[in-house]
Amino acid sequence: MSLARSLKTLSKEEIRAFVASIDYVLTDCDGVLWKELTPIDGSAKVLSLLKSMGKKVFYVTNNSTKTREEYVSKFEKLGFSASKEEIVGTARIVATYLKDKNFTGKAYLIGSKGLGNELSAAGIDFFGLGPDPVQTDNLPEVFDAKFEKDVSAVVVGFDLHISYPKLLKAATFLSNPKCLFVATNTDEVFPAACDNTVPGTGTLVAAVETCSQRKAQIIGKPSTLMFSALAKEHNIDPKRAIMIGDRAKSDILFGKNVGMTTLLVYTGVNSKEDVEMWQTSLDPSDKLLIPDYTLDSLGDLLPLLENLTK
Repeated sequence: MSLARSLKTLSKEEIRAFVASIDYVLTDCDGVLWKELTPIDGSAKVLSLLKSMGKKVFYVTNNSTKTREEYVSKFEKLGFSASKEEIVGTARIVATYLKDKNFTGKAYLIGSKGLGNELSAAGIDFFGLGPDPVQTDNLPEVFDAKFEKDVSAVVVGFDLHISYPKLLKAATFLSNPKCLFVATNTDEVFPAACDNTVPGTGTLVAAVETCSQRKAQIIGKPSTLMFSALAKEHNIDPKRAIMIGDRAKSDILFGKNVGMTTLLVYTGVNSKEDVEMWQTSLDPSDKLLIPDYTLDSLGDLLPLLENLTK
């Protein structure tokens, strides 16, 4: 039976061997480095120390609400050091995916400004950004609305303005089997700093898949497309890489899908109780969610790394 190991239970020599086995550190952001605008204690120092040890760090996020440039600003504001080249986000990968397909048509976007800006930067024609509320209670008038013609793709990301008209348009466009259906990710919830359960992009994707009766091409974790896009620019050996995340269904499964070592931290979506449940479960799909290693917080790695220099 596969069992996750807490890094804090490893001996000094085992930690030394663990660190020596890694050249590349891929880490999620929300729930690992911060929650909204609140940094998670010690995470910035850990990444800085790993960089000083010669490890190459990449920030791999399913969050499509920001461009890479906007993420650089957020990193700096929260006390992290990151370059545009180190950031791998679904907003840019979606744009790259369409560009690589030589997409020249018009896309309908259910998403945010960050995703829209990345599509624009890639020269992709799109519409749909912003509110699209119901204008009448007359159902036949809503149902029989006239929409744009010749839409060649529907792109779904996180959208605070999701509405019935948006779902109606997406389903109508996708009734054409030649229309591409692309989504950033299927994360069910955001690891928010508040006590509320915050629906994630997966909620929107599921709604569009249901009404269109089609399945989206998922770009973000756990899809290997995220790694392929990164590996295209950087010669990364997955056997010498670790994926750090807080959500097993995206981060840990992503790492396993490409052959990386995996580390789950308990500062976001999944908990120690979840891991214990997966380890005793008889469902084979649960076994895929078990990480190689765990920590209560990424900051807990700091004393373990500092101990190596003593």
